[in-house]
Amino acid sequence: MSKVRYKYNPSTLNYEKVEVTMRDRLRMLGSYMVLGLFFAAVILLVSYTFFDSPKEKMLRRENAFLRSQYELLNKDLSKVERVLADIENRDDNIYRTIFEAEPISQNVRNMGVGGINRYQHLEGYNMSDLVIDTRYQLDRLEKRLYIQSKSFDEVIDLAKNKELLLASIPAIQPVNNKELKRMASGFGNRIHPLYKVWKMHWGMDFSAPIGTEIYATGDGVVKEANIRNSRGYGRYVVIDHGFGYETLYAHMSKLNVRKGQKVKRGEVIGLVGNTGTSSAPHLHYEVIKDGKKINPINFFFNDLSPEEYDRMIEMSAHANQSFD
Repeated sequence: MSKVRYKYNPSTLNYEKVEVTMRDRLRMLGSYMVLGLFFAAVILLVSYTFFDSPKEKMLRRENAFLRSQYELLNKDLSKVERVLADIENRDDNIYRTIFEAEPISQNVRNMGVGGINRYQHLEGYNMSDLVIDTRYQLDRLEKRLYIQSKSFDEVIDLAKNKELLLASIPAIQPVNNKELKRMASGFGNRIHPLYKVWKMHWGMDFSAPIGTEIYATGDGVVKEANIRNSRGYGRYVVIDHGFGYETLYAHMSKLNVRKGQKVKRGEVIGLVGNTGTSSAPHLHYEVIKDGKKINPINFFFNDLSPEEYDRMIEMSAHANQSFD
């Protein structure tokens, strides 16, 4: 049974019975509910701030597991990069060297992954840095592996064409010079016979009487056959051997070949002369690789013994006057 409450009335100097209306009851109930909700909210806030729910604990464990797996994956990717770097090094310095191919430049191999902000969609998460770093490593590996696979495709093609390559590379002297007495001037800075100044001599000069036979030093196709006695090289022939190799034969008195003609190593392509800016009868011989003139001394290995080759190198190194 509910208690009866009385309230003192100073006007009447009597205690009067307090009547509790329904409105008062509802107001009291509402205040209790608000107070209860307030304390409940405080308790929930404290619990969620300082204590993890079972679901949060599970998510934290999963995040920790994922982070550890990403870190392990990054370590494995670093190992794969080291293995790939070793393969790239072997490719440049062994496989491509064997088949006379230029190594792939590091700029091409390490070219960056395209896109201004390729990983924008991965930003804004707890592990964004780790995920972006992993994705970047994978993209770089993918690109380097693609370049390496294309390089191996090229090496395979070169291996298939090895016989053709060996037949095409310049490998003999362009004139009969078994006694090595006709090597007059080598590759390098030489005194010009007309201007008497030091000037780069881009080939080798072989002295020989006019009419001496000149041989193609490798299989190929005649790229140029100038029969006019023009300045400089005079009458000359350029042979394209393929694989980036070309040879030039200058100051000829007669040409035995025409443009577009196929020639074989050892085939007579013309005769020694004294045309152009030549100071004496001789053959000026050049070797060009990928558009750059290189020292022909490195391409006489088919008809010289090691001792003869050493002697030829010594003779070509003399800083004497060239013939053209």
